[in-house]
Order: sequence, then structure tokens, then C-alpha cells
Amino acid sequence: MDKDLFELEMAALANAQAVAANPALDAQDYRQALHELTQDYRRLMRETHRLIRHGDRTEAELNSVNLKLQQLGSELDYKARHDTLTGTLNRGAVFEEAHRFLQTRHLSLVMLDIDFFKRINDSFGHPAGDAVIRELVERLSEVLQDQGTVGRVGGEEFTILLPDTSLQDSAAIAEAIRHNVASRPFDCLPAHPVTASFGISWSAPGTAFELAYSAADAALYDAKKQGRNRVVY
Repeated sequence: MDKDLFELEMAALANAQAVAANPALDAQDYRQALHELTQDYRRLMRETHRLIRHGDRTEAELNSVNLKLQQLGSELDYKARHDTLTGTLNRGAVFEEAHRFLQTRHLSLVMLDIDFFKRINDSFGHPAGDAVIRELVERLSEVLQDQGTVGRVGGEEFTILLPDTSLQDSAAIAEAIRHNVASRPFDCLPAHPVTASFGISWSAPGTAFELAYSAADAALYDAKKQGRNRVVY
């Protein structure tokens, strides 16, 4: 490990310097010294090119590894924040977003729950229940058109965050979703009607998230108590 990497080159250089400094040598001695110096220089150039090529390959490999690490980091971050079944935000992520919105903005918080979802699982099996949940998210997207933030907070329960949206406008959006869900059969379960109930709260900036969530949850409970398949705020 302590060996000088340029030991051979330094020795060749020292020999050439010694020859050049000795006026008593003849032409053959100079030619021999020049020949040895040329050979060492050629070898040095080969090694230099090899090291450069190796360095280029190493840099390319490191760049590839860094890119893969960045991709893996993005994938892990996505998986940490999203629900695997639906692709929506998971419970922790959507609650975090709600906290963030409420620091500076008005927020309508919509909670929705698929009515009698346990019956669907019991009658048709959990794969059918999963298909209903996925199709519900598709219908949410049809109505929302990238408006708001959707998160799955429980088995069949979702939260929609609508910042800077009035209570009346939020109720209209929820009603549009309710109608979309109830008005036509689900492709995955065409012979069984699917409906959902909705509870909404509206909060001013600075409101505690727990208060906003509790109010929407209470409204959802009232919607179910009143017969389900309705919007309460």
C-alpha cells in the first residue's frame, strides 16, 4: 500500500537525468537512455489511457447507481404516502395535507363511506369489494377532475380535501359524486346497487384538524342515521 505508484517512472527519469548530466558518455549511451525513457513513457501512456477508461466506466456505473437510488427513493416515498389498492393518499398522508391546508387556508373536508360495504364483502367476496373500492375512486376522479385531494382513510372510507372551497360548493361536489355513484351500476358488480354517504365540514384557517375531522365524521354519522345515500354538512 505504501509503494510509490510512479516508482518505475521516477527511476527512468532519474536515469535519463544522470545520463544527460554526464558529458563523458558516448552517443550509444545517450541513445540507450533515450530508448529506455521512450519505452517507459509509452508504458506510462498505456496505463494512463487504461486508467482513464476505467475511470469513465466507474463514473458511468456510479451515475447509473445514483439514478437507480433516486428512483428507488421516489418509489419508497410514493409507497409511504399512497394506498396500494387505489393509488390515493393513505390515511397519514391525507391527514398531513389537511393539517398543512388548515394552517393558512379555508378547508372543506368531505368524508364518504360506501353504504353496507360489509354485505358486499360477505356476499361476493373481498376481491369484489376491492373492485368496488377501485371503481369508486374512478368515479371520484370523474367528478373532481383533479380538483381536491383524495385519501383512503379506512377500508371503504375516503376523505376529500377541498381547500378554498365554500361549504355550499363542497356540498354540490359531494352531491355530484353521490349521484355518479348511485345513478348507474358498477361495472365490477352490475347486479348489485352501490351507494355512498357523505359528511362535510368547513373550517377557517387556524382550525385544529381534529375539530374539522370530528365535524365531518359527525355529519357522516347523521347521513347514515338518516337513511344513507345522502349528503349532510
